[in-house]
Formats: sequence, C-alpha cells, structure tokens
Amino acid sequence: MNKRIPFPALRPLLAAGVFVAAVGAGPAWAEPRTYMIDPDHFAIGFQIDHLGYADVIGMFLKGSGSFVYDEATRTLTSGRVVVAADSVFSNHKARDRHVRDSDFLDADSHPEIVFEATGFETVTENGGRLEGRLKGNLTLLGQTHPVPLEVALNKAATYPFGHRKHTLGISARTTLQRSQWGMSYGVNNGMVGDEVLLSFEFEAMRD
Repeated sequence: MNKRIPFPALRPLLAAGVFVAAVGAGPAWAEPRTYMIDPDHFAIGFQIDHLGYADVIGMFLKGSGSFVYDEATRTLTSGRVVVAADSVFSNHKARDRHVRDSDFLDADSHPEIVFEATGFETVTENGGRLEGRLKGNLTLLGQTHPVPLEVALNKAATYPFGHRKHTLGISARTTLQRSQWGMSYGVNNGMVGDEVLLSFEFEAMRD
C-alpha cells in the first residue's frame, strides 16, 4: 500500500529534498534579490513503498540551487535546483547501485535531475509561517513534466553566526508518479511503488 503522509506531519523528515522557492513577508523597501541555497544546509529526501511491507527512505547527497525572490511582494521571479542523480543514498550499497542504473535513475546517461520554478502562490499564514504552492517543471530521465510543491517559509532573518547574511529557512514537499517520466520498473508487479514522496529542507542566503 502506498502511503501519502500529510504535509504538516513530515517536518522534519530527512529530507530532503527540488526544488526551490521561498515565501515570506518583508520590509516595504525589499526588492527582488538572489538567494543561494547553502550546500551545508540542504537536505533532499525521498520515500517509496517496497512490496507493501514498508517504505524505503533515502536521500540525494549532492544538490545546489538559487532563486530570485522579492520578500515584500512575495514574488518569485525564477528558481533552479540541480540534484546529482548518482548521489542517491539509501544505506544499502547494492540497492543504491541498482537505483543508479537504467532501471531507475540511469545516472550515467542522465546525471542531473533539474527543477525549474515557474511561479509561486501564497496560500495561507499558519502561526506566523507562510505556506504556499510552487509551480515548476521537473526534468528526469530526459523528460520534463510540471510538478507543484507545497512550500513553507520557516524563518527569514539575519543568520546569528558564521556568514551572518539574511537567510530564508524553507521546507518543500511533493508527491509524484515516477512512471510519468518512464521509470516503471517494479510498478506493475507491485515490487516498488509508483508514488514517490520528495522532501526538501534548506537554508538560502541572500546576496
């Protein structure tokens, strides 16, 4: 049985994990600015059913991204996240080799998984945390299809130590059908679920 976990219950799941955007209220003088995702605080997770017994939970260990966002108007101009397909990790070497091969990610032929943001809509403010929906296109296995992400801005403030830059803390979630991208291994016989939950937790620094 494929299990779809409600968005609020996922925090703070591994994560994981595309994707990228932000929301937030800001001062009236704000304007579109570029935000770079901090690679040291970028977690990309996935969760998928295995034979109905339990879900396999894993991560992608390498990803990068940036976006242009106006905190005052809550307008996302652009955004792009790139994930290294061969960085998949599920704490099982043989399984990870299989996921990298042509049955799944085909990492040799398609080394990058790319999400390009196309727009953002603020949905609600929940306890001071803004939540919304990010629209974009996901390129996987050489195919591109639209994917919406549920996004929450956890915090927007000057970082208290280290780089001390204005930083956004963001959570994002989506569920996709991997067969839409031609990744159908194990779907028909129920060995591996078609539905994949992706989750992302990251901090992004304003330039």
